[in-house]
Order: sequence, then C-alpha cells, then structure tokens
Amino acid sequence: MSRKNSYHHGDLKNALIQAGIEILSREGVNGLSLRKVARKAGVSHAAPYAHFTDKQALVAAISTAGYEKLYDKVYDAVQRHQGDPLRQFVEAAWAYVEFALTDPDHFKITLSGVVEKEKDYPAFVEISHKSFGLVVELVEAGQRAGILNEGPPDLVAVSVWGLVHGFVSLILEDQISHTLLEHYSLKEMLILALNQITAVDIDPQAFA
Repeated sequence: MSRKNSYHHGDLKNALIQAGIEILSREGVNGLSLRKVARKAGVSHAAPYAHFTDKQALVAAISTAGYEKLYDKVYDAVQRHQGDPLRQFVEAAWAYVEFALTDPDHFKITLSGVVEKEKDYPAFVEISHKSFGLVVELVEAGQRAGILNEGPPDLVAVSVWGLVHGFVSLILEDQISHTLLEHYSLKEMLILALNQITAVDIDPQAFA
C-alpha cells in the first residue's frame, strides 16, 4: 500500500501539519508551500487542499495545534496539584519549559507570531486566548495565596509569561553557560528565576 493511501481518516491532516513544522523549522514561512508539504508527507499535490485553503491556513493550523499541546500540558500540571497553588505555579511554568524542550520546532513556530490575519482563524484565536486565560487564573490563585504580589492579574500574567518564555529562549538558543548547567538543573534555574517575581521564596529542593 502506498504511503498516500495508508493514512486513516484524520491522520492526513496531522501528517501535513508535521510536515509543515519540519519545513518551517528549516526554511521559514517563505520556504513553505502546500506542494512541498504534500511531497514531504508523501501525498498528491492536491491532497492538502482537502484540509487547508492555502499556506496561511496551514500555518494557522500548525500554531493552533501547538497552542493546544501547550495548554494541555500546563492544564494537566495545574490539575495534578489541586489545592496547592505554589506547586501549581511552579509545575505549570515547568510544563511550559518541557513543551519547548520536547518539541522545540513546534514551540518556536507556535510562539513566533507567524499567523497573519489571526481573526480569519477562530480556532487559533480561541486557543491562544484560552492559554493566556489559564496563566491569568494561575496568577489570580497565586495572588489569593500570597505567592504573587498584587496587581492587575492580566498584566502580572504578561510578566510571568515573559519571564518563563525568556528563560526558554535562552535554553533553546544555547545561551546559558555550560558552567551553570553543570551546577544547576534547568528546573532549579527556572525556580530561581521565578523567585525574582514571587512574594515568597521558593525552595528549589522542594521541587527536585
């Protein structure tokens, strides 16, 4: 059976998204085309049009899928530690880091702002807003517990997201000294970074 005939219903879309991620990570948006994606996925040139009207629709689908993965990882971390807002805060931040480490290409594309005319893609808008909303909820819980300083939760959420995302960027760009990496785990380094914006001192050893 040829590869293009071996996909089960629904698998083709995911295969095209994965092929798109691989091309985007190497060649950027300008190097992406539905024809290239079809070739890499091993399907006919017409096959992608069953799921995507054009290249931007594919880019939006890739970013939507990335946000869904990110949301699921952070949400799972929050759910696992119900009733413990400090651990929720730390483990949610670590889940963000883990997604970036395990799927760096998809992470970079998702958070790169490559989706044009976002309002044309309601699924993307919904999940990106939902993801930020989850950060706001974590901030609100942290403020109620005295873990985070007072302030507009949405603005504090931007600070939290910015700090964690900046930390991830340093890792992915290999900008953290190997000397530091020999002495501290990435999770310890993340917690020490979080300590710069928390109202309490978080002990890294408690999260080892």
